[in-house]
Amino acid sequence: MSTTQETTFQGKIDKGLKIEPRDWMPDKYRTHLIRQISQHAHSEVIGMQPEGNWITRAPSLRAKMVLIAKVQDEAGHGLYLYSACETLGITRDELISQLHTGKAKYSNIFNYPTLTWADIGAIGWLVDGAAIVNQQSLRGTSYGPYSRAMIRICKEESFHQRQGYEIMSKMANGTPEQQEMAQDALDRWWWPSLMMFGPHDLDSAHTSNAMNWKIKRETNDELRQLFVDRSVKQADLIGLKIPDPDLKWNQETRHYEFGEIDWDEFWKVINGDGFCNKERLNNHTTAHTKGQWVREAALAYAEKRNNGVNHE
Repeated sequence: MSTTQETTFQGKIDKGLKIEPRDWMPDKYRTHLIRQISQHAHSEVIGMQPEGNWITRAPSLRAKMVLIAKVQDEAGHGLYLYSACETLGITRDELISQLHTGKAKYSNIFNYPTLTWADIGAIGWLVDGAAIVNQQSLRGTSYGPYSRAMIRICKEESFHQRQGYEIMSKMANGTPEQQEMAQDALDRWWWPSLMMFGPHDLDSAHTSNAMNWKIKRETNDELRQLFVDRSVKQADLIGLKIPDPDLKWNQETRHYEFGEIDWDEFWKVINGDGFCNKERLNNHTTAHTKGQWVREAALAYAEKRNNGVNHE
């Protein structure tokens, strides 16, 4: 690696300029981006499963239409991100293979079951709310294709968050049974949502490089704190209680203090031993295998059409 190339590369980043696919970049920068963007893409696609499970059981036609649209959005987000990742010199087939073999990960949050309709509300409010906090930061990431993909994704995720919060608000102000379901969903999804931001910065092997290269603009703990501060106020507005006995407002820091996350659970789920890890991957692998003929037919049609155009 040329010192001049490295200095020029870091200088562009320090000036706030974007790195584009044809620009020179260190191998470690490229590798880090492939890992992060592919994990993000896999999370969007795997994340369709826990919500797709409720499309046929939505309580109203409106709720069904909104949920279908949301699941479709998530598929689109996966497409944007896979496309961004491919600009780094890796193929879609390689990315999917890494997911199926366990080499690539996806967010821990999607390995939890959706037991009631209130869970769909909790996912929209908390999971998508946490995603928005992270993704708004990523709009300023140093890699151009990733940054641009985040602009549209953030706009759509904001609607998802509102949809989830609307569900939770209605249930929290509904019948006693609905109120109980809403609180139960919050109790189960709160801590996994905090885990979405990743381990403490001192425990993360990737944070230092990511911050230096401005792939990330804020640390895991900074983003997690922002999410907690927002969510506590939102819960108060609809009469729900955050399931954390250590939660309290710190007047000096102007932030909420909160209890310690169960990191043993986090690593257990990340490493494949969560409630739904095997189910989620098996479903994706099966769908990918059964859809092989569709991909082959589409490619054959495109090739035939392109050949026809070339002959004219």
